[in-house]
Amino acid sequence: MSRGPSIPAVIVSLSTLGLGACGARNAPVAPAKDSGPPAIRYEDHLAAGGELPKAAVLTNPNTNDPAKVQAGGVLFTAMNCDGCHGGGGSGWVGPSLADGRWRYGGSDGEIFASIYYGRPKGMPAFGGKLGTQGVWTLVTYLKSLTPPAEVATESWVTTTSTH
Repeated sequence: MSRGPSIPAVIVSLSTLGLGACGARNAPVAPAKDSGPPAIRYEDHLAAGGELPKAAVLTNPNTNDPAKVQAGGVLFTAMNCDGCHGGGGSGWVGPSLADGRWRYGGSDGEIFASIYYGRPKGMPAFGGKLGTQGVWTLVTYLKSLTPPAEVATESWVTTTSTH
């Protein structure tokens, strides 16, 4: 049974945040090696006073990098993504990741958020396991997949007809 962090671990944690004693209060805080992404804004959230907080735009550092695409394909299989999303992301128990349609948005940052933080009803958060670089590698791979000419399932996006 774990009792939580030890006293020395708490002191180290506080001192790295600049909250230690002896004038360290104003010391600059070095960011963690893999501290994760900045806050992401979701339009579906309910905002106090109708104003959502500002958020950063996430930018994929690996865009169009063939080596990262290949590494992402290996990682996709190694992390058993294909166990839910099928080979090549074609869809199985989980939705297709290759059809060009995204439930939670298809921008690099939105795909990153889905993998990093997970989604309700089945998508685990992989950010703690893969870190930001691993997740960006998966995003790069997924964005490289070419959607099929015909998609056999219905779209999540509703369209209006002008008949």
